[in-house]
Amino acid sequence: MPEPHIELRNVRRTIARKQGDDARSEVLSGVNLKVFRGELITIMGPSGAGKSTLLRLINRLSEADSGIILLDSSDIRNADPRDLRRRVGMVFQIPIVFEGTVRDNISFGKKLWDTNADIDALAVEAAVPPALMDADAANLSVGEKQRVCIARALANKPEVLLLDEPTSALDKASAEKVESLLLRLGSEHNLTMIWVTHDLEQSRRISKHNYVMEDGRLMEDHV
Repeated sequence: MPEPHIELRNVRRTIARKQGDDARSEVLSGVNLKVFRGELITIMGPSGAGKSTLLRLINRLSEADSGIILLDSSDIRNADPRDLRRRVGMVFQIPIVFEGTVRDNISFGKKLWDTNADIDALAVEAAVPPALMDADAANLSVGEKQRVCIARALANKPEVLLLDEPTSALDKASAEKVESLLLRLGSEHNLTMIWVTHDLEQSRRISKHNYVMEDGRLMEDHV
């Protein structure tokens, strides 16, 4: 049996109930999870259940209060955060583009981590038309921005891709295109993917390994 690519062991996270209040609420309550290399899992659950928090802990945008998160059997707290975020990319619900052209945006990670990624080839992979490469990224449609964000994440040559409802802000046609794109890229690059979604049909459609999060607890969905 191979070792998990990502493993969470009894991970807990609390937040202050309100600013200046010492009382804290538990967002994640002893989460355990194993995800193997090249596997795609989905996580569903209501707003506030802890889904996004879980993703943010895996690439250390936030820190766990207790428990351990392993990447290739190594505690992520021992990794340089910059190197960790190169290996563990993230695509958000609302696509975030930086000031500048599409090419500037896709090149961001390559410049930051000095990878040898072929920016034009990545743009083609992510279905970003060559005609858009010199366009102002701020003027793109939401669907186009999301594809630029995906290409930017791939430029870092990640092993893991964390997806926080990547299609929920898109119209139906754009959502279908982005979903198909992510599934293809995940397969071609053998990416380990954790995909948060609010869409039950999407969850069952894209993965056989589906989880439900509620009140900070993660349970496998066997339906």
